[in-house]
Amino acid sequence: MSDRQARVQAANPEETCHIARRLAPSLGPGDVILLRGDLGAGKTHFARCLIQNLQDRPEDVPSPTYTLIQTYAGRTGEIVHADLYRLGDPGELFELGLSEAFTQAICLVEWPERLGPDAPNSALVIDFQTTPAPEARLLTFSWVDPGWDRRIAEVTHA
Repeated sequence: MSDRQARVQAANPEETCHIARRLAPSLGPGDVILLRGDLGAGKTHFARCLIQNLQDRPEDVPSPTYTLIQTYAGRTGEIVHADLYRLGDPGELFELGLSEAFTQAICLVEWPERLGPDAPNSALVIDFQTTPAPEARLLTFSWVDPGWDRRIAEVTHA
């Protein structure tokens, strides 16, 4: 999918949150981030930190595992957080309104594999991997759209 890639190690959940906070200010409507990784790898924690950093007044950000989608007001527009783990049929994507959100909101999608061919080519993909150190995570950023180049360089080299 991608010819561009960067990796960053987070020693603990606080560092994972710090990475999300560094990425947040560069995001705007139409940006889509696909969060991949096993259960417990840190996808929701990352999304929570990022969303709270995009809000004027940070609010509680629950996992959308059962609701599939949570929507928030952000400083630059709407933020959509989707968790597709429980998605029964790819046809449900239309009912969720994700295709419109991909162009009009900042979207974070957990379990994006369930999007199949509907995953936007311009999306940033972040793979979360556990490591032998229990709290550490390896985050691998992958993208095709050159619009991510500078933004990811600022996040991974800070």
